[in-house]
Amino acid sequence: MNRESTQLRTLLKQYFGFSSFRPLQEEIMLDSLAGKDVFTLLPTGGGKSLCFQLPALVRPGLTVVVSPLIALMKDQVDAMQAAGVPATFLNSSLGADEARARLRGLHSGQFRLLYVAPERLMLSGFLDDLQRWNVNLFAIDEAHCISEWGHDFRPEYRQISRLRDIFPNVPVMALTATATERVREDILNQLNLREAKTYVASFNRPNLTYRVAAKSGAYDQIIAFIRERKNESGIIYCQARKTAEHLATRLNMDGIRSAAYHAGLEGKERARNQEAFLRDEVRIVCATIAFGMGINKPNVRFVVHYDLPKNVESYYQETGRAGRDGLPSECLLLFSAGDRVKYGQFIDEKPDPKEREIARAQLEQIVHYAEGSSCRRAFLLNYFGETFSGNESVDNEADESNTPKLQHSTTPLSVNCGACDNCISPRQTWDGTLAAQKFLSCVYRIQEKSRFGVGINHVVEVLSGADTEKIRKWGHHELSTYGIGKEHSRAEWSAIGRELVRFGLLNQNAEKFNILELTNEGRAALKTRQKITLTRAVIAAEKKHSVGEIACDEGLFEKLRELRKRLADEQAVPPYIIFSDVALRQMARYYPQNETAFAKISGVGEKKLREFGATFLGEIDTHLGTNPRQMFADDSFTPPASPRRSLLTPTVLESLRLLRAGTSVEEIAQMRGFVSNTIYGHLAAAIEGGESVDLNALLSAEAQADIAVAFEKFGFVNIVGALESLGERYSHGQLKIYRATMQKAR
Repeated sequence: MNRESTQLRTLLKQYFGFSSFRPLQEEIMLDSLAGKDVFTLLPTGGGKSLCFQLPALVRPGLTVVVSPLIALMKDQVDAMQAAGVPATFLNSSLGADEARARLRGLHSGQFRLLYVAPERLMLSGFLDDLQRWNVNLFAIDEAHCISEWGHDFRPEYRQISRLRDIFPNVPVMALTATATERVREDILNQLNLREAKTYVASFNRPNLTYRVAAKSGAYDQIIAFIRERKNESGIIYCQARKTAEHLATRLNMDGIRSAAYHAGLEGKERARNQEAFLRDEVRIVCATIAFGMGINKPNVRFVVHYDLPKNVESYYQETGRAGRDGLPSECLLLFSAGDRVKYGQFIDEKPDPKEREIARAQLEQIVHYAEGSSCRRAFLLNYFGETFSGNESVDNEADESNTPKLQHSTTPLSVNCGACDNCISPRQTWDGTLAAQKFLSCVYRIQEKSRFGVGINHVVEVLSGADTEKIRKWGHHELSTYGIGKEHSRAEWSAIGRELVRFGLLNQNAEKFNILELTNEGRAALKTRQKITLTRAVIAAEKKHSVGEIACDEGLFEKLRELRKRLADEQAVPPYIIFSDVALRQMARYYPQNETAFAKISGVGEKKLREFGATFLGEIDTHLGTNPRQMFADDSFTPPASPRRSLLTPTVLESLRLLRAGTSVEEIAQMRGFVSNTIYGHLAAAIEGGESVDLNALLSAEAQADIAVAFEKFGFVNIVGALESLGERYSHGQLKIYRATMQKAR
């Protein structure tokens, strides 16, 4: 053991109370003390900070730590000062007098560590001060922020690259907890690191258990999960600030001490909530991604992702805040395919094409993680370039030339970690050869016909036989694969498509808006009809419809609600005065395209049709211009009849039953003691009530043509005029059945 190693171990015990180093820490410190540039990738809880904190006590001069968050600076400086290490920070949270006092201390050599944000670091006056402060190391913490391929890219980090020109003889240490091989290379290039020694510890956190559950009644799932873990601390990550606040409020109402944390809270409240969590005064923090960086609470027993994370790096880093003390801890992700759609819409709104490309690629990776059937631990480690062969920690200096890649196969990986849901309770598999053939063939047929590729959603619409503007425009309704996939729901087809991507049979080209492309393997599988085993998707059990529920296009429903609110505000009336929720849901289910169809919506009278018809029809038309029409169990445009005046009376249903049993109208009339016109009236009422009747079985083609001409002349309202124009050739009942059928078809 050399002199510096001995000195490091002595100071480690003296200041931090530890008698030994964690894997790779000592090697990293010795290289840094030797004046070498160092790239350090240690997972959350792996002891990154010590790698620059301890050497700062060995050599004279100042170690400058570039840190992205004010809270991170304060926590680390507080910890250093508590350990007796002379450290300070400079940021916008300080008053002028306090900042001047710290600057005086820096000029007099009082401190060994200085934490500073990249914006302040690169100010010309501050750079002049640094040249007088005998800087011995620049430690770039959260170095992934410098890479646009990283999960937390910050443009201001790019300025740091100038340090090499200004301080050519000062070594640089870059540190991060999460970085793919691509991000690592970007960090090395952006920071101009010279022949950097690169250390990558194992990403494996053997004490963490990973689970993914289909999101279904999310709050009830959260409550059940927390109550099974009495008195344990946890973090619940939410995508939106409002969700975090709402969740914390509900948990408190249910007797679970909780607090919200997000960037929209006033600074003092945010700090108070963080402190309460650290002090175990609250059990749960419901937070956005603003929470967690630099928070060293060792006894976080679980991390729950209420919403889908944006990328694998964020997910890994956030789950890494559980079990930092090494004790068993759990990570639960609630997954809904709807979250993927929602994030996709956010990505589409990004103005920069490069940002959209990166975000799409990252989103697809986290969806692959959530839907995959292989070992989740192996997936995470493979993502970061590490091979997992068993549940043990393997620490090694990275060999970039031999970095293992994530392998694709048509069966789940055989490795079993024993600590994730896929290994503990493997998901059900099924012979998906036919489904895969249909999907791959559909991708091929679309490319063959149009000479361009499309995304998963469009392929699913073709397989499902959807009637969309794009399908008609591109002639995809003429393909042999159009409508051949009605045995699976759209959600199931989407999951099948994504699994084929994971298997490497399809490529999802992020540079071309995630269009699907057949790979060589996919072409071979299609040609040879290779057997393909698929996994049951992580999809919540189909929700049973409650009495009175109206399934509809929820996105359109929300737009119509916003429109209703604007109109109500203009007229200073409650929104329900404009239209009820029932009316809006019917609009969002049936997509009326003209005034005749709109008039059939519940609650649309003549006055409301005049006042609001054009406005709401315009909103529906705009929505359909950018969104496919959704299909429901019964998409015939016949809104549910009012319960008070239901058309489907027992006598109507009895006539309908007899007709469907093969009895003619005349026979039904004789059996039931009615005239034929009455039975036709029953059947017309059945059609208006939503039932299906075969018009061709009741009227010949010639009769339908004659009646059509009469109604075209007199209109459906004047049935008497139409009847009289036809003489005695057809009955009143026959005209009623024709009219009911035609109005339903509109």
